[in-house]
Amino acid sequence: MSRRSRRRGKREPGDHRDRWMITYADLITLLLIFFVIMYAMSNLDSGKYDVVTQSLQNTFNQSDSILDLGNGVDETAGHTITEVPPTEVQGEDTTSPEEGQPLTEREEQFRSQEEELQNLFNVITQYIEDNKLENQIFVADNPQGISITLSDRFLFDQGQAALKSDAAPTLSKLASLFRDLSTVVSIEGHTDNVPVGANSTYKDNWELSGERALSVLRFFLDKENLDPDGFQYAGYADTRPTGDNSTAAGRQKNRRVEITVLRQLQPQT
Repeated sequence: MSRRSRRRGKREPGDHRDRWMITYADLITLLLIFFVIMYAMSNLDSGKYDVVTQSLQNTFNQSDSILDLGNGVDETAGHTITEVPPTEVQGEDTTSPEEGQPLTEREEQFRSQEEELQNLFNVITQYIEDNKLENQIFVADNPQGISITLSDRFLFDQGQAALKSDAAPTLSKLASLFRDLSTVVSIEGHTDNVPVGANSTYKDNWELSGERALSVLRFFLDKENLDPDGFQYAGYADTRPTGDNSTAAGRQKNRRVEITVLRQLQPQT
């Protein structure tokens, strides 16, 4: 009885002494699998990446997007779409450069108007240079249209809205350029912030600025017989200054009439 017990006691420790190696082997195996997976995830298949990139580029190139932002995922952004189609000599190119399709009637009208406005800008600029009117008349090509700014000293006596006789030749020249335009001409009167005098025939600067704009409009309509449907006018008093009203030079800059040939098409009938 005691001999069996001693044999059993000697065998039992031998049965458990190597079982820790099973757990250790499982741990090593799991670590190996973990690192294999990590390695596999870190390797990028360049061939598959190129295929995906090329597919995305083809998709973006073929799409008809409202915004023109380039030629694919690897390209730099392009020009944004402008309100007016590119201006080229009419008759030389009748297709849209983006689509390769014939221009619509509206696009043709925009292109024709841009040519017309550019020609107007060049003619007025040359007229100012030829007559040495750089200090009295200023012309600029703004997003709104071709802006022609006339100093009040060129057009009116101080505090008055009646046109000077010396202004007639220049206004007649402008009228000849406006006669066949296919857009609207806006005439705006502006003043400085100095109130009108007590003896003025005008209630305030609002009335003075409006009457000055109206005098220019009346010249175009009554003297030059232009179509009234092609004009609009307004007086803004001192609410839209371009100079500093605290200085004499700034106030002089603010007293002006702005004639803007608007960059817009007449409604189709």
